[in-house]
Amino acid sequence: MVTRIKAFSLGLVALLALSLSHSLPGQADDRFITVASTTSTQNSGLFEFMLPVFTKETGIEVRVVAVGTGQAIKLARNGDADVLFVHHKPSEEAFVADGFGIERFDVMYNDFVIVGPSEDPADIKGSDGVTAALMKIADSKTPFASRGDDSGTDKREKSLWKLASIKPAGEWYRETGSGMGATLNTAHGMGAYALTDRATWLAYKNKDGFEILFEGDKNLFNQYGIIAVSPEKFPHVKIDDAQAFVDWVISKEGQAVIADYKLNGTQLFFPNAPVQGS
Repeated sequence: MVTRIKAFSLGLVALLALSLSHSLPGQADDRFITVASTTSTQNSGLFEFMLPVFTKETGIEVRVVAVGTGQAIKLARNGDADVLFVHHKPSEEAFVADGFGIERFDVMYNDFVIVGPSEDPADIKGSDGVTAALMKIADSKTPFASRGDDSGTDKREKSLWKLASIKPAGEWYRETGSGMGATLNTAHGMGAYALTDRATWLAYKNKDGFEILFEGDKNLFNQYGIIAVSPEKFPHVKIDDAQAFVDWVISKEGQAVIADYKLNGTQLFFPNAPVQGS
């Protein structure tokens, strides 16, 4: 009986050891990197379109943590990601300057737009610039739904209010603390205006009675960047595979895949990386 128990115990230990060996990072069947990115790249469907192409060519799986840019940067600063792929250039440059990232590269761009009820209660359509549009919203105290989550979109929105010399506050200004999709739903329910990246808006389904009411200002330009997290700061970073992903994204091939992504025939992102080759 004792012999049988010992044999069972030894078998269990062997099985556990085998299981652990298969789950160790770096194993051939578990080759992946973690990318901290934004909700806009995920919700727009871009990653679902482009990542399988990269994985098929390299064998490297990409696991995306899609949060607001501020939270994505915090994850990378804590060493919880191999690559940072976001859209707030000043924060990205600070990330590299502080030694957390190796080098930042432009990847692609689109723009921000202001959406709201089709009847346009604050009459912002055709405004002479985004600051004029925001002034009309604030002066009329028409509801405005803000993400309020330290995302790239939230950072841009706050900078635009500052540019308009306005400190938004009061019942008309609602911070949702949510992602872009949830904030658009809130805006729709309130009959409120909201700032959104164009890609998320195009992918958003609940547009009934809502439309883009202001667009085209140079201050609404929306640049995305990519950075491999520094292995000097975090030795556990999978730098070879992380750099392979960065290099592919800014290569001719990766840039072509980004350009090829369309939704209902509309291109969502426009590649502008300093192309490194194919």
